[in-house]
Amino acid sequence: MRALVYLVVGIVGLLETLLPGVFVNAFTRAAYRDTAAVKPRSWFRTVVRIEGAILVLVGLIGLFRTARSARARDADAARDDPATPDTASVDAATR
Repeated sequence: MRALVYLVVGIVGLLETLLPGVFVNAFTRAAYRDTAAVKPRSWFRTVVRIEGAILVLVGLIGLFRTARSARARDADAARDDPATPDTASVDAATR
């Protein structure tokens, strides 16, 4: 579930980075009744792109950390599972 959240955050950030005008227009329409009276400043799209890049970075780091912890958890489970033979004991038994 956590990986899915990071994936969605990364995708939204990527879209926000690539299409800042769409996000600005959509949220302006959602926030104001009369959008004709409201004009975003010239620097605002740059700020939206920076925010999108930060969201992409957060999503990638979160996915990496989630995958790394899952891999470590799987390794611990395999080591603690008595059903999986230990390679050292299998090698010793075959000699």
